[in-house]
Amino acid sequence: MFFAMVQFANVTKQYGNKILYKNASFQINPGEKIGLVGPNGAGKTTVFRVIMNEEGADLGGVAKPEKCVIGYFSQNIEEMAGRSALEEVMSASHAIEKVKNRIAEIEAKLVEPLEEDKMTKILEEYGELQAEFERRGGYTLETRAAEILTGLGIGPDDYHRPTESFSGGWKMRIALAKILAIQPDVLLMDEPTNHLDLESIVWLEQWLAQYEGSILMTSHDRDFMNRLVTKIVEVANQAITTYSGNYDFYEREKSVRMEQLIAAAKRQEDMLAKEEEFIARFAARASHAAQVQSRVKKIEKIDRIEIPAEEKVIQFEWGQTPRGGDEVLRINHLTKIYKNPDGREKLVFQGASALVKRLDRVAVVGVNGAGKSTLLKIVTEQTEPSSGTYQLGPSIELGYFSQNSLDILDPKSTIVDEVHSYMPNASLGSVRNLLGALKFSGDEVEKKISVLSGGEKSRVVLATILAKPINFLVLDEPTNHLDIASREVLLDAIKRFQGTVMIVSHDRHFLREITTRVFELDKNQLLVTDGTWDYYLEKKKERELAR
Repeated sequence: MFFAMVQFANVTKQYGNKILYKNASFQINPGEKIGLVGPNGAGKTTVFRVIMNEEGADLGGVAKPEKCVIGYFSQNIEEMAGRSALEEVMSASHAIEKVKNRIAEIEAKLVEPLEEDKMTKILEEYGELQAEFERRGGYTLETRAAEILTGLGIGPDDYHRPTESFSGGWKMRIALAKILAIQPDVLLMDEPTNHLDLESIVWLEQWLAQYEGSILMTSHDRDFMNRLVTKIVEVANQAITTYSGNYDFYEREKSVRMEQLIAAAKRQEDMLAKEEEFIARFAARASHAAQVQSRVKKIEKIDRIEIPAEEKVIQFEWGQTPRGGDEVLRINHLTKIYKNPDGREKLVFQGASALVKRLDRVAVVGVNGAGKSTLLKIVTEQTEPSSGTYQLGPSIELGYFSQNSLDILDPKSTIVDEVHSYMPNASLGSVRNLLGALKFSGDEVEKKISVLSGGEKSRVVLATILAKPINFLVLDEPTNHLDIASREVLLDAIKRFQGTVMIVSHDRHFLREITTRVFELDKNQLLVTDGTWDYYLEKKKERELAR
């Protein structure tokens, strides 16, 4: 018999006057990999919290099999202290620990004399528990925990480091490893790729592709979603809608359904207009009273088709891009050595040489710690090289984005005032148009910087950069914290930018769409590949096979 792992049945949920969804239903079937999508604030995280019984439903409910183990990775991680990274990951397996303790209890009983019936019963339970312990991976827990930590970028040298010594981003990886290690029947994951570099994302993608349980996840990484999910559950317009397919299919199908809905609404509008015309014409005639009443009742019973308010998309319009020289950046034998707090030196890269030409779209890639951000900081004069030189070409106007850029925003300022300060000669209408293109509409532009989320701050910083007349964009992880729609806005803007781009990003869709050259930092060296992102991947694979 077929059973759903989770049934989200006729759920209504609201906060105050704000309704998230009414009579919403979907189910997670065994082995399904589902993407949960929808605009910010629509209630995606609330879906997870209702499934986990962290919040109740106002109407309806959630049904789960009694023995179903659900693992939930959220962006709000618990405090970690008193354990090593490896111990922390292993500590999550409460189900395994419970089974292990019960097996120990039974083994203690088995040395005592028991009646035959009791012995038969306890041996049956013992066999079931051993099978459960093996199914849950109890015998391989430590090996599995170590393998997952390594895949997420925390290697053997750091297994036994105390968790409190890790930064927030690395603690997120440990929290994710904890959830994966328990091998739950259902995995709920809220933005699992946040804080991961490209190598860790690829590893996680491969791990989840082989995972036999069910998955419900949100992600801002289009490639990640497309490669894993076969069903999309959309939370939007006070409803939950299911689509069979990956993210690309969902986008196409949603567009088709919207066209069909608009056509149906037009037909209904035409029909109602005719009925109302008949009622108005014959309302005063006694001979038509019965027909008029019949049509009035008919109209009253009709459910009016509502067209959801579509988010208005404003295309970003670049100002006049100043024409710079054909040689945008030349770097010669750059070397960077950092001094650790203990006084020891750490080589980041050495002898790096390359030329960036006008209109290049350069992807800077490499494993975590390879020096990608450091290279960008050097060429934007944020830090000094240990040796070597770099030179910007004539008439190059540079715009630089990094995660540290978020700290330069004035928390007391409003969004519109902050951006206006970077383009003082522009009209308020021009500033609002720029902000509209970056998905700030209406009264949103009056919000204070201090109350913004990380993604909103990123969009404000991007607005301050795009507001200036530049011809060389240097972007360090600009897509962090941005949802898919915001990433598409930025991607479209970069495609139409009449200047040069140098970018660090772990969004493969983004890189595939724009890259014309790749600078890879590998084993302290800079390798240059002329060509698209896919061409670079082919060449990299050939190099690895030749080793």
